[in-house]
Amino acid sequence: MSRPTKDLPALLEALDPEAGLAQRHVWLIQLFAWIRGDQTSPEAAVVRVQAFMDAVQAQPALQLRLQAWWQQLLQTVDITTLLADFGFAPRTAFVSELAERLRRKLLPSTPETVDASELLPLVAPTRFDAQWMAALDEPKISQLARLLSAQPEADTLHWHDSLMDALTYCTAQIRATGFAPELRLRMDQRLPGARAFHALPSDIDELRQAFSRADRDEAQLEAAIAQYRERLDACRQTLNSIYAHLEENGISVGMVFRLRQLRERMMRVRELLDSLTSPHPAMAAVKLLARRVVTGEESKSIGALISANSTLLSAKMAERSAETGETYITRNRSDYKEMLGKAMGGGAVTAFTLWFKFLVMAVGLTAFWGGFWIGVVYAVFFTLIQLLHFTLATKQPAMTAPAMAAKLKDIDSAEAVTSFVDEVTHLVRSQVAAVFGNVFMVVPAVLLVNALIYMLRGHPMISPQEARHVLETLTLLGPTLLWAGLTGGILFMASIIAGWAENWFVLHRLDSALRHNPHFTGVLGAERAARWSTFMRKNISGFASNISFGFMLGLIPAFTGFFGLELEARHVTLSAGQLAAAGATLGLDAFRQPALWWCMAAIPLTAALNVGVSFYLAFRMALQAHSVSGPDRARIRSAIWARWRSHPRSFFMPE
Repeated sequence: MSRPTKDLPALLEALDPEAGLAQRHVWLIQLFAWIRGDQTSPEAAVVRVQAFMDAVQAQPALQLRLQAWWQQLLQTVDITTLLADFGFAPRTAFVSELAERLRRKLLPSTPETVDASELLPLVAPTRFDAQWMAALDEPKISQLARLLSAQPEADTLHWHDSLMDALTYCTAQIRATGFAPELRLRMDQRLPGARAFHALPSDIDELRQAFSRADRDEAQLEAAIAQYRERLDACRQTLNSIYAHLEENGISVGMVFRLRQLRERMMRVRELLDSLTSPHPAMAAVKLLARRVVTGEESKSIGALISANSTLLSAKMAERSAETGETYITRNRSDYKEMLGKAMGGGAVTAFTLWFKFLVMAVGLTAFWGGFWIGVVYAVFFTLIQLLHFTLATKQPAMTAPAMAAKLKDIDSAEAVTSFVDEVTHLVRSQVAAVFGNVFMVVPAVLLVNALIYMLRGHPMISPQEARHVLETLTLLGPTLLWAGLTGGILFMASIIAGWAENWFVLHRLDSALRHNPHFTGVLGAERAARWSTFMRKNISGFASNISFGFMLGLIPAFTGFFGLELEARHVTLSAGQLAAAGATLGLDAFRQPALWWCMAAIPLTAALNVGVSFYLAFRMALQAHSVSGPDRARIRSAIWARWRSHPRSFFMPE
């Protein structure tokens, strides 16, 4: 122990039950700090608790002062907020809880409070406090209860009344949240317990009456508790029906937050019921307070709040991306050839994309407006590729990764792992085909466009100065690989935006609005409105992905350049097309320049980083969304490496 025992006499001497509210609470804070010591061992803290009790027991006058202090604490501090509401947001909204956590992090708290939920984080601010409190055995807790209380029966009654009040408050919150329109309207009203939330107040009243009777009937009390538990189970099952409709109705962070709060409040009620019916009230109280200390620690983290409430949202976005990603995975020769054709079409359109990009650059706009209009060009042509049912190779990984992770929901058997590895080979083949098709077609397409421009206007697509600049920026000797990895991250962000946009579209039922809203049907007609509804529902994800990706490619260099970072994007198809344009301008002499060969060497590595980084980020998110464990991930990696060693050709060509 780092704090010597001789500190204890001074601490006991400072105990004053007649002191002010803040001073009494400061003394409690100091006592817990002395018990914690250097926080190396919960057992050492338990020894200090025993030393405290021995010192009090040896001095009857001190014990009377301690009991008087304890009665003051019970009479002035409201513990029901700690029991019922501690760890929950003041309002059932994500933003309010985020603001509350920021407030607790930035602003100091005062011990001059009658709210136990404000006092406990000051008294027991670390998880170590929960550890040493949980390590207290029943004899020590019983001894401590005898030292603190001159009237054990009255204190036990006060504890039970506080628990009943906390149960009442929790029940009211559960009922109010269950009646929130965004949850209530999504519940399956056909379930037997669809109206379970309505009966909660009468159940808690019956429980209170059965518990508070002087001539308590234990059988009646057990029946009231059983009925209340059954009602909570019915509420939980009704809540679970909401999840079954998320695909149809969409989901929001606020809705996830409400659902998590509701489930956790139900768990809190079960915890309070267990404490209420415990035959050892003092033991139950200490264990309950220890759990509140852990709750206090968890409620401090902003990152944990965001992570916990975005998990389900990420899962639904991953599933929506998985639906799109399935279309990008080829499993036979026919699919493989079709993918090559789509990729070649995407490469041809990319040639015209580069032409318009160079036209924008030739205007000489400022950095922002130049980046903006380049983003417009990218967004328009990427969307055109989508509408023509062509493929831009690097768009695939962020979409296909969730589709792959969806195969991992049942990964316990060896057959499931083998099936997943088969899917990996299909996926890699698909992406190789898409990259090859894009690059194979974009080069001759750029040369053809360049020839047409030369015939019509008498000069190539780009000037010799611009061509040399292309060779300087795309070379492997520069930061090209870093920018290629950054572009992979941009592709992943575009897929997240795509999933969010589709979820938002479904959440607000815009497809139904397009189909049935009188204003739309009056202008478009019923049949055309129905076609637009189906079209937008099918393509909203692709539109969001392509438009966001295009604007990020155009504007990120402009924005980061303003701050002096000068981040750039390196997309394999665009880079190959720019290199072809530079070669067309410089002619055959360019092949005598080492710079051209360094740029050509960077193309396959750029493709690998575009694909690899975006796939890794999307696959990692999908694994987390599907709760795939570490050991299962290790099994998957081993199986993939085994396949690579035994059949490497299967990753590039269909069998």
